[in-house]
Amino acid sequence: MGVNPELQGRSYPPTEPYVVGREKIREFAVAVQATHPAHHEVSAAQELGYADLVAPPTFLVILAQRAEAAVVADPEAGIDFSRVVHADERFTHHRAVVAGDELIGTASVESVKTLGGHTMVTTATEITTTGGESVSTVRSTLLVRGEEAA
Repeated sequence: MGVNPELQGRSYPPTEPYVVGREKIREFAVAVQATHPAHHEVSAAQELGYADLVAPPTFLVILAQRAEAAVVADPEAGIDFSRVVHADERFTHHRAVVAGDELIGTASVESVKTLGGHTMVTTATEITTTGGESVSTVRSTLLVRGEEAA
């Protein structure tokens, strides 16, 4: 069974709220080698006009992947995760993420394209505060390898 092309256009319920913590920002910054002081020191972030630590630009991959998990787990999607290769991820930020933000992500499937026996599934995850303020749009493309590519 391959990926269901009728997946395109489908939206999924929002994630549970995710509270952005200082230590999570620091840990992520260390992991991705983001050395700017605003990721590590509250005073440095405040000097730049932020209320608290500022997350590195790719931090929201954490929440985006939680939202995208609903797509992959959808029994009607036909996605065999053992055949998935992460092909692309793009962020369109509307504002910085800071410690203390409470965020939710809502995923939808923008496109399903079959190419040479493989399927490309592109999702868009809208990340907002629990109050509805737009924070970022994360577009992710998954390549689902075809059966003959085992």
